[in-house]
Amino acid sequence: IIFTRRMFGFLRVSPRFVSFFSTASSRAFSPLRSTFFLSPKPSFSILRRMATVIDGKLVADELEKEVAAAIVAQRAINPEWNPHLVIVQVGDRADSSVYIRMKIKAGERVGIQVTHKHLPASTTETELLGVIHTLNHDSAVHGVLVQLPLESTSKINEENVISAVDPKKDVDGFHPFNAGLLAQKTAAAPGFVPCTPKGCMRLLAKHGVDLAGKHAVVVGRSNIVGRPMAQLLLRADATVTVCHTKTKDIASVIRLADVVVVAAGAPLFVKGEWLKPGTIVIDCGISYIPDASKKSGQRLVGDVDYETAKDVASLITPVPGGVGPMTVAELLNSTLTAALAGTKAQWNINLLPLDLKRPVPSDLDIARSQTPKPVSSLAAEIGVLPSELNLYGENKAKVKLSILKRLQHRANGNYVVVTGITPTPLGEGKSTTTVGLTQALGHVGRQVFACLRQPSQGPTFGIKGGAAGGGYSQVIPMEEFNLHLTGDIHAITAANNLLAAAIDARMFHESTQSDKALFGRLIANNAFCESQLIRLKSLGIEKTVPGELTEDEIHRFARLDIDPATITWNRVLDTNDRFLRKVTVGQAATEKGHERSTQFDIAVASELMAILALTNDLADMRARLGRIVVASSKAGAPVTANDLGVAGALAVLLKDTVEPTLMQTMEGNPVFVHAGPFANIAHGNSSILADKIALKLVGESGFVVTEAGFGADIGMEKFFNIKCRYSGLTPNVVVLVATVRALKMHGGGPAVTPGTPLPAAYKQENLPLVDAGCANLVRHIENATKFGVPVVVAINVFSSDTDAEIALVRERAIAAGALDAVRCTHWADGGAGAEALAQAVIKASELPRNFKLLYDVELPIAAKIETICRELYRADGIALAPLAQEKIERYTAQGFGNLPICMAKTHLSFSHDPALKGAPLGFTVPIRDIRASVGAGFLYPLCGELPTIPGLPTRPCFFDIDVDPVSGLIEGLS
Repeated sequence: IIFTRRMFGFLRVSPRFVSFFSTASSRAFSPLRSTFFLSPKPSFSILRRMATVIDGKLVADELEKEVAAAIVAQRAINPEWNPHLVIVQVGDRADSSVYIRMKIKAGERVGIQVTHKHLPASTTETELLGVIHTLNHDSAVHGVLVQLPLESTSKINEENVISAVDPKKDVDGFHPFNAGLLAQKTAAAPGFVPCTPKGCMRLLAKHGVDLAGKHAVVVGRSNIVGRPMAQLLLRADATVTVCHTKTKDIASVIRLADVVVVAAGAPLFVKGEWLKPGTIVIDCGISYIPDASKKSGQRLVGDVDYETAKDVASLITPVPGGVGPMTVAELLNSTLTAALAGTKAQWNINLLPLDLKRPVPSDLDIARSQTPKPVSSLAAEIGVLPSELNLYGENKAKVKLSILKRLQHRANGNYVVVTGITPTPLGEGKSTTTVGLTQALGHVGRQVFACLRQPSQGPTFGIKGGAAGGGYSQVIPMEEFNLHLTGDIHAITAANNLLAAAIDARMFHESTQSDKALFGRLIANNAFCESQLIRLKSLGIEKTVPGELTEDEIHRFARLDIDPATITWNRVLDTNDRFLRKVTVGQAATEKGHERSTQFDIAVASELMAILALTNDLADMRARLGRIVVASSKAGAPVTANDLGVAGALAVLLKDTVEPTLMQTMEGNPVFVHAGPFANIAHGNSSILADKIALKLVGESGFVVTEAGFGADIGMEKFFNIKCRYSGLTPNVVVLVATVRALKMHGGGPAVTPGTPLPAAYKQENLPLVDAGCANLVRHIENATKFGVPVVVAINVFSSDTDAEIALVRERAIAAGALDAVRCTHWADGGAGAEALAQAVIKASELPRNFKLLYDVELPIAAKIETICRELYRADGIALAPLAQEKIERYTAQGFGNLPICMAKTHLSFSHDPALKGAPLGFTVPIRDIRASVGAGFLYPLCGELPTIPGLPTRPCFFDIDVDPVSGLIEGLS
C-alpha cells in the first residue's frame, strides 16, 4: 500500500491501525484479493478493509481432483470398481432438473457414474419407497439421493422418504441415523454429513481458520444446513449460537460473532452493519431478486448483503461461486466414501464373554447360558449390509450372494481347513475344534469366520447327536442349528423327490402313448419351452418350431426310452430308517405293470446337496441341475434332468438354498452354516459360496476356518481334489485334529462302541498304545504335506489324558513334518483354550506354500482311483469288479471320464476295511461299482457296502428329546 502526501497530506498512522494491518497482512491472503482502502479525506476514522473472497470454485476443483485421483488409484487395484450415485427425482421441477444435470456432469469429470432415476409426478409414496428399497438392495449402487422438493400429485411424506434410504448410502446425510450420529458427542466419526455444511467446514479449514474457542452464529435451523452446521462447529470446539429470521434483535446476536454462517432462505437478510470488523462470513443462501439492469431482469444473491458485508468481514463467500460449488464436490466425495467403504474389511465386533462352569455342564445347558447377539447386529459388526440380509427370526439370517459382487475387489483372507486323524466311531472333535479355533483367533485380534456343514436330522435323532460343536466351543442357538435351520435340507428333499417322481412318470407315459400323442402332450401352446430347446440342441436338432420336426425327430425328442435297470436316482428323506434301504414302487392298480425295486437315501446323500455345496452362483447351480444324469437310455445315452424338463423347477425349489446361513459361536464370532453333503458318497464339505463370502468379509489379514468331514484321507483329500479344484481357492493351513483316545485305538486298544462305556485302557496312561497309534497320525501328516500345505496338529485334550501322552503325540507329530502340535482345551475353556493353536495357525499361514492337486483329471478313471489309493491309503493297488469296469467304459464313452474322483469308503480306516486300524499296508482296495454325480461334477467309486440311509440303534437319541409345554424350550438335544 503506497501512501503519498500528494494524495492525503501529512499521514499520521495510529498504533491501532498498525496493529490491525500487521495482523491482517500476516494471514495467508491472496495479495490480489486483500486490499485496504483509505478515504481521500485526510481523516483516518473511516479507514476501510475489503474482505478476502473465499473462492469456492477453486476449492471445489481441488476436491474434485482428489476424488478423481482416488478413483483412478482404486481402479488400478480393481478395474471393475465403479462408484455409482443414483439421484431420484419425482416430477419435472425445472430447478431440480438443472441441479441434477450439474451433478451428472460433475460425476463425469471425476469418474463417478451418476444415474438419474426420473419418476413421473403421479408417483405415489408407496411407489417411491419401492424404488428406494430396490436401490438400497442393489450392491452396484453406493449412493442414493432423493432430489427435494418432491413434485408429486400425490401426498408424499418427505420424512418417510428420507428415512427409507439406507444410512450407508445416504450420501446427502439427511437420514435420521446419520443426523443422530452427528449430534452425539460420543460418536468419534459421524456418518454421512449434509454436503453444504461439510463444504463450509472445508472452506474454513482451507483458509486456516481455527474454530476452537470462537463464537459462531448460525442463522438458519433447517435439517439440511442450519442444524448440521451447528453440530459441525460444536465438534470443532466453537461456541455456537443458532438463530433464525424470527430471532428478536438478531443484529445484536450476530454482532458478537467471530464466524457467521447464514442459511436463512431470505435474500440479503444479514447486513454489513450487523457484523463486527474481521468477522468470517459464510453465505449458504441463493435466491433471485429483480434487477432491471440485467438482461434477464433478475440477479442471483445470497442471504448476506455482500456489498455492505465485504467491507467489514475478513473472509466472505460470494454468491455465486462460494458455497454452491462445494455442495456438489462434497456430494461426489461422499459417494466416493460410500464406495470405498466396501473395499475395507474393518470390523467392529463385540465378543461375548463366557461364564465357565466346573464341572462342564451339558452342551444344551451351556448353549442356553449364553444370550446370542441379534443376528442383524452381528451382520452390521462384520460389514454385511442390511440389504444383503434375509432374516429368519432373531438368531439366524441368510446372506445374499450380491455381497460377492460388492466385495469382488477385496483380497481374500487366510483359508484354514480343519480335518482329523482316522476317528473312532465317537468322533474326535473336528467341529468343536473348528469353533474353538475360530473363537481363539478372535481372542488374538483377528477377523475370523467359521464355515460348517448343516447337520442332518437323521443323526440328531439317531445315535450321533447334533453337530454344533460342543462344550464352550459351539454354535448357538444349538437347537436351531441342529434342527430345521432355514429349511435348506427340506428344499433339497422336495426337489430330489420331484425329480424321482418325474422319472417314473415319464416311463409310465411313454409306455402308454404313441409318439404323436406323447409329442402333442409334451408341447404346450405350440411352442417349445426353454428346457425342451435345450434337449433339442443336445440331440443336434436345430429347429425351434414344433411343426417343423420330422417323424424321426419327433420320436427322438419325445422318447427318453429310460432303461429302468440303469436308474441311479433315489427318493430321499432326512430320517434314519433302515427299512427304506430297499423298496418297491408302482404297486397301485393304476400303475399295474410298472413296479420296480428302488431305495431311499438320507437327504444329505442326495446329489442336490453336493451340487449346492459345489456351486458358485445361481446360474452355475441351474446348469449343474440340468446336467444331472439319472439313468441311461436303452441305447446307452445319458438321460438328464434337462431331458426330463424338470431342471428349471428344481432350480426354483432350490433358489434360496444358495444363500449361506449366518449364525454365531458362543463368543459371538460369525459362522456360516451351509450345505451338508455326505462325506462318503459325496465330498463332505461345507459350501464353496460360504467360504468365498467369508474370505471376502474377513479381509486380507483375516481367517476363514472350514471343516472337512471324517478323517483327512476322506474329507481333506476331497476338500483339495474336488472342492478347491472347483472353487479355485488355495488353502493356507491344514489343522489336523488328534486325540489320545483315537491314537490308543489305532495302537491296538479295544474296540470303541457308541452307546457302551469306554474301556479302561482309554482312561489310564498307556504310552506304548499311544506311540503305536501315532503311525496313523504320521501318515495323515505326510498326506497333507503332499498337497504343499503346512500342517498344525490340534491335540484335542480329554480329562483322562496325561502330560506324558500329550508330549509324546507332539514329539511324533513334529518329527513327521507338522509345523507344531498344540494342546487344546477349547471344549472346557472356549477360545482361551485354543489360543496357542491360533498362534500356531497364524505362524503357519505366513509360510510359503506350494499347493498342488494329487492328480490330473484328464487321466483315465482307473488311474485316478489308483493314484488316490496308492498315494494316500498306501494300498498295493485296486481290484475292479466287472460292474465297475463296465461303468468305467460307459462313463468314458458318455464323456464323463474327465471328472474328479470322490472315493466312497469307510471312514474308520485308511483301507476299505474298518477293522484295519493304524496305518495298514499290504492291502488292495476293491472297487465294486462306480457311480456318476455329473451335476455335482465327480465320479464316486464304491469300496464295499455303504448304506446311504442309516438305521436307528436300540436306544436312539430321540428318547431324551422333548419340549417343555410351559416354556416351549427343547430338552435333550446333544
